[in-house]
Amino acid sequence: MAINLQKGQKIDLGLSKMTVGLGWNPNEGTGYDFDLDVSAIMIDENRFVPQDEFFVFYNNVDSPDSAVHHTGDDPSGGNSDGGDDESINVDLTRVDSKIQEILFVVTIHEAQPRRQNFGQVRDSYIRIIDELTGSEVCKYELGEDFSIETAIEFGRLYRRGGAWKFEASGVGYKEDLAFFLSKYFKGQIIK
Repeated sequence: MAINLQKGQKIDLGLSKMTVGLGWNPNEGTGYDFDLDVSAIMIDENRFVPQDEFFVFYNNVDSPDSAVHHTGDDPSGGNSDGGDDESINVDLTRVDSKIQEILFVVTIHEAQPRRQNFGQVRDSYIRIIDELTGSEVCKYELGEDFSIETAIEFGRLYRRGGAWKFEASGVGYKEDLAFFLSKYFKGQIIK
């Protein structure tokens, strides 16, 4: 049975291959489609992205170590009927040794000019699926806890004692994707 994650909750996933899935239903009548994006930020021991290819999102779908793969952008939430609209596949056995943490964030594309927030999105969630069995391990319902936010730090995989653990962050922001990059990337950020 899947765990409904709580903020700050730490769990031992016990998985080496998993999928982080993001789903939502198109919200009609607001003038714009809701375009939610899931991204993975791979961080070294200094808490920085060592090179820009370790930031995996809809415009860079593979990490250089082939450990993290984004399956593609869904600009409207219409990719599936009741399932995941965007996904990131993670193979922890392939993660470069300099990466100590993989942070997962969900943002609403162009949320500020479109005046959108998670409270306006129907049935949005992010979850972790065991890639071997296809079963759901844990899940976060986004719309219930983040009614006015436009970006959410979902959680992080991190190395501890030679094993990978997961911590649910559950922190919402009124920011965009560039906000997260400014925290973890030293290079130029192009919006």
